[in-house]
Amino acid sequence: MMLHLERNSCDNECKECVGCLFNRENLLADCLQGCFVVTCTLCAFISLVWLREQIVHGGAPQWLEQNQQQAINGVGQQNEVQGVGNGGAENAALDQPADQPAENAVVGENPEIQEEQPDEEEEDNEDEEDVVVEDAADANNGGQDDMNWNALEWDRAAEELTWERMLGLDGSLVFLEHVFWVVSLNTLFILVFAFCPYHIGHFSIVGLGFEEYVQASHFEGLITTIVGYVLLAVSLIVCHGLAALVKFQRSRRLLGVCYIVVKVSLLVVVEIGVFPLICGWWLDICSLEMFDATLKDRELSFQSAPGTTMFLHWLVGMVYVFYFASFILLLREVLRPGVLWFLRNLNDPDFNPVQEMIHLPIYRHLRRFILSVIVFGSIVLLMLWLPIRIIKYLLPHFLPYNVMLYSDAPVSELSLELLLLQVVLPALLEQGHTRQWLKGLVRAWTVTAGYLLDLHSYLLGDQEENENNANQQPNNQPARNNNAIPVVGEGLHAAHQAILQQGGPVGFQPYRRPLKFPLRIFLLIIFMCITLLIASLICLTLPVFAGRWLMSFWTGTAKIHELYTAACGLYVCWLTIRAVTVLVAWMPQGRQVIFQKVKEWSLMIMKTLIVAILLAGVVPLLLGLLFELVIVAPLRVPLDQTPLFYPWQDWALGVLHAKIIAAITLMGPQWWLKTVIEQVRTASLVQGKQTKHTDH
Repeated sequence: MMLHLERNSCDNECKECVGCLFNRENLLADCLQGCFVVTCTLCAFISLVWLREQIVHGGAPQWLEQNQQQAINGVGQQNEVQGVGNGGAENAALDQPADQPAENAVVGENPEIQEEQPDEEEEDNEDEEDVVVEDAADANNGGQDDMNWNALEWDRAAEELTWERMLGLDGSLVFLEHVFWVVSLNTLFILVFAFCPYHIGHFSIVGLGFEEYVQASHFEGLITTIVGYVLLAVSLIVCHGLAALVKFQRSRRLLGVCYIVVKVSLLVVVEIGVFPLICGWWLDICSLEMFDATLKDRELSFQSAPGTTMFLHWLVGMVYVFYFASFILLLREVLRPGVLWFLRNLNDPDFNPVQEMIHLPIYRHLRRFILSVIVFGSIVLLMLWLPIRIIKYLLPHFLPYNVMLYSDAPVSELSLELLLLQVVLPALLEQGHTRQWLKGLVRAWTVTAGYLLDLHSYLLGDQEENENNANQQPNNQPARNNNAIPVVGEGLHAAHQAILQQGGPVGFQPYRRPLKFPLRIFLLIIFMCITLLIASLICLTLPVFAGRWLMSFWTGTAKIHELYTAACGLYVCWLTIRAVTVLVAWMPQGRQVIFQKVKEWSLMIMKTLIVAILLAGVVPLLLGLLFELVIVAPLRVPLDQTPLFYPWQDWALGVLHAKIIAAITLMGPQWWLKTVIEQVRTASLVQGKQTKHTDH
């Protein structure tokens, strides 16, 4: 009886386990996780194939090819010994390095001997050369059988795969084979790239006693897997060294290639994941006083939602790195080529970060990572933390910024967000004028600093002097030093670029080096830091001041999210700068012409406002009310109650509906509504101005 009860309980437990495993409630989550795993597998295999192409075309690192070349030379030593008396001296002379000037000088002074010697020995060596070639071929074929195998030079697929053939849409049964291979490769991927590294890292963390610290990070799986990959990379390089000692060439090369794959993967994670995350957290820490927050608040938010918090900080860090790189590209357009030699040029066609990851040793990447963290962190301190301290000292009531999620203002947040997304951001993100203004400011600052510190030649170069020197001495390289004092950094820059890019140096323009050059560079750096500090103070205060003043006419004393006030202030500043630049462009034409154009544009703005009120005000409001009356009110309000309407929300929803209707209409066939929308879309202020002139 007891055995029967135990058997029934075991059967029930098995049924419960199977039911939990195949629960229909978790079916959607399991499908999504499966799609994620398949996507990761596909991306991993594509990345491996692409990395293989990079190694094949760009060449393997020198430490990976060094032992193989020594082995090949060892196999061919017999051929060299046989060739010493049979013309091998000539081959040896050709293979000599260029650091033997004595022998090369002797050969250069006796060209007749060098030309007559092959003629005298040509007939004697004619019969023996064939024997030497055959012996060399036999020796190479016999001794290099193990060396011919290359894990990176597999044959490509004989037939080209298409999506129809892969998915079985062409009617063939190859699709079943593809399904089998997909399942097998996914299983292999999970075992090799996830299961094994995770358990290696887990055993190591448990053995070292760091399990509690890893669990406290809320990312135990990710950190454990990364630790496993690091230990796997160390094990691979150790095994590679042992294989090189015992002369196992196949194993040595395979272990080296596996180490390169793991190394590149870890470096990609560090460059794309860890570095922006560090920048994002450092930005948040340095800006805590600006939002009246503390580290305890950030810790609580991280404890409540660790994934979201880390993603937001990573996103902020990526935006910061992107705009910093964009500003560096703008500086390269203004400054003399060679000033920013210590920074990588992203626009250089020879720049290949993957090749750098493959060829450069790990300590070089570690040193570059530390320097990048120091530079980016120092800039954040200079342009964020220090201005906040100065603002709190000079303007005690200006900070903190109001960043609450919900506002007590009578204005709907939806209408403000719509105004921000549809009006402000398109103008601010319009790169043409803003980039030209910023470039002009950088050029003006560079010219000013160059003339104040006598560094104009260093910062901007001497174009006229270089052109004259090029015309007078086109082929005289030693006379180039007569134009300016020799620059110490020129050779360093060339060597640096040659190491990083595996090629010759990029364009470098010489310059005049004034007296007390290091002191002038130090003063230039101080001047640059002061300028960045002042610019940061202006950017943190002026737009918010203007936005708060303008929003006070609309919302009164109610507090508004500083995102809206800052965006409104930036938009007003943008309009002001735009108007000033237009007036400056009209200045040479005279006062009467300016007044005439102001009159014309004022009339055009009035006409545009009337049309905008109809198209952007009345029509969206009617669409929103129609949507509210026909769809929302019958579904939300019972028949015995009266619905309440909010014009601001109806207008905001109407704008969204109008944009959706216009987008769908423009995607459809040609009819009268599409023609009208295209006419309204393509009509601009310039066309209206031309129409006005034709009317006169």
